[in-house]
Amino acid sequence: MSNLNTMMTPIIWKNDQLHLLDQRELPRSETWLEYDDAYAVADAIQTMVVRGAPAIGVTAVYGVVIAATNIWKEHTTEWQQHMDEPLTALANARPTAVNLFWAINRMKAVLNTLPSRISPKAALLEEAVLIHQQDIEANQQMGKYGSSLLAEQSHVLTHCNAGALATGGFGTALGVIRQGFMDGKIAHVFVDETRPWLQGSRLTAWELMKEEIPMTLQADVAAGALMASGQLDWIIVGADRIAANGDTANKIGTYSLAVLAKYHGVKVMVVAPCSTIDWSISDGTNIPIEQRHSFEVSSLNGVSIAPDNVAVSNPAFDVTPAALIDAIVTEAGVVMKPSTKTMNAIRLKEML
Repeated sequence: MSNLNTMMTPIIWKNDQLHLLDQRELPRSETWLEYDDAYAVADAIQTMVVRGAPAIGVTAVYGVVIAATNIWKEHTTEWQQHMDEPLTALANARPTAVNLFWAINRMKAVLNTLPSRISPKAALLEEAVLIHQQDIEANQQMGKYGSSLLAEQSHVLTHCNAGALATGGFGTALGVIRQGFMDGKIAHVFVDETRPWLQGSRLTAWELMKEEIPMTLQADVAAGALMASGQLDWIIVGADRIAANGDTANKIGTYSLAVLAKYHGVKVMVVAPCSTIDWSISDGTNIPIEQRHSFEVSSLNGVSIAPDNVAVSNPAFDVTPAALIDAIVTEAGVVMKPSTKTMNAIRLKEML
């Protein structure tokens, strides 16, 4: 039975090292990797050892701690001047997740206040731990807000993984599902496998089964038939970047689900912290979409499933227009029928 005391997290700081649960190995094995080099942390983000926008941001802030600590050991008087390179490496690891840049900018703000001749480790680690804890608290608040939108005995569908594994702990979309299950609102969860990286079948299914939340795994292409059957009440997903008007970038396939949902009268809920909202862009056309390696599509578990040298398109994300979204849930509150006007209410709450 799911409960708030079960705090799964893929990110742990211990013994002056960053420990990451290698999500590439789940569910076959639970393997933890240790990091004491900022460039290795950037590579872990890029190669999907850790993934999910909030988790990427939390991982990056610990990467900043590692970078500054190592540089200070070599350059105790002018260490700040040597920080640009590792910070750039961390920022470039994944281009779509705005939480990454938000988190690094928070760490930069602390960096800029630190004296040159004192080790930056303690101050930066304090900020990193605070960001991590705030992410968990935000997830729990979003869980409560999102659960309040659900009717009892709801049947929901989720795409990709937006659970504890994609965050500092508890989860965004899966946080709503966890809370909804505890509140008696969730009767059953349908999980898209989420090609090509299979985050749904490998990660979301693993999380839900671990907490004994009733679920059924399905191929992505089965979603339309499920909606046509009348069994589904909500689609609940996370986000990697939200524009000022509510347009939302999420794992590739989310847009297709939203279009199908509109036709079948199924509601769509996007769950993400305020740090995912990029107020600098007016709409989704300005969101950069990461193109990933072709082998993720042309092979499966390292075995080729397509002709050699086939041309491949592998966008990691797509953009769902705000008009197809019924609710955006943040820790600052819920935006119903998102638009530039309704999103501004959340912005005002952030400023208070």
